[in-house]
Amino acid sequence: MPLKSDIIIDAGKFDPANNPERVNKFNETITAMFNSAVDWYEVGAAKYRQMRWAGETGFPVPPTLPQGINITIPSRESGRDIPCRIIYPTSRATEEDRKKCKGSILHFHGGGWTLGDERSQDALLESFADAGDLAVISVGYRLAPEDPFPKAPEDCMDAAEYLIKNSERDYGGPLEFIGGESAGAHLTLTTIFQLLKLYPNFKLSGLLLHCGCYDNSLLPQFLHMLYAPILPQKQTLRFMHGFLPNMSTEQRKDPSVSPFYEDLSILRGRLPSALFTCGTEDPLLDDTVLMGTRWLMAGGEAIVKIYTGAPHGFLLFPPEVLAEAKTCLLHTKTFIQDRLAVRAS
Repeated sequence: MPLKSDIIIDAGKFDPANNPERVNKFNETITAMFNSAVDWYEVGAAKYRQMRWAGETGFPVPPTLPQGINITIPSRESGRDIPCRIIYPTSRATEEDRKKCKGSILHFHGGGWTLGDERSQDALLESFADAGDLAVISVGYRLAPEDPFPKAPEDCMDAAEYLIKNSERDYGGPLEFIGGESAGAHLTLTTIFQLLKLYPNFKLSGLLLHCGCYDNSLLPQFLHMLYAPILPQKQTLRFMHGFLPNMSTEQRKDPSVSPFYEDLSILRGRLPSALFTCGTEDPLLDDTVLMGTRWLMAGGEAIVKIYTGAPHGFLLFPPEVLAEAKTCLLHTKTFIQDRLAVRAS
């Protein structure tokens, strides 16, 4: 009998020859849009954020849902609050109904720690809310370059601790999931690792980790993929420089900066179940595959889903525009429902 590997990868998932032609065309269209649009660092982050909401960047204005509710959560800094936004399940239309949710999801938006805010992803968050009958609280953490590391992780941690203490009172049940996309997935891991160390009895149904950046010292896929459809190397390096100014490569390997380097052995038996998703045309592909593998090696449950040909952040595109986004939404819904069922059993 031939010797078999203990780790098995479906290499066909990663082969560019297997990219669906419709996805290749989508990526070409997106690349052309990015090439013709102004880059945020050309006008400055603050100006670009204004331009984005004014529809002046060449990209659609993020749609906001009228039922979204803006709130604040106290910061560790006296006299300062963190802006947040709640999206409730569509079935919870009245204030009385909303108090009967099954709990909450804590969400950190993407945008390279520089762009986006708590209002940027209402439609996506509503799909998460409906999947589990959970209130989703999206955090408007402080952004670089005005507020570099560790300001964003501090805000995310403050929001997490607030929900641990208040979710049952405010949202009908405990904090069940933490998740985010891209930079938001990075902030999810820096947050959960702090929580697991500070609260020995803390349990979570799961993590929603979409196309995350887990190693800010840069893995091979990122270094080799210069012209990704949505996250070209030049732009990403600008994000990282703004978030981590003047940090050496060695400093970026600190686990508080790059959660890939966290000592997972001390968390064996306590790691929450985690859903990792990524497209193969994403420069952060190695981050997902290697972080997911480390999770499994440490005894955690990791479900790693790879979408052939999909670019960075593909989940954020309308499902009717990109089939991979629809599939990923279904996978996320299934994960949420499966984990809640396990928690309830």
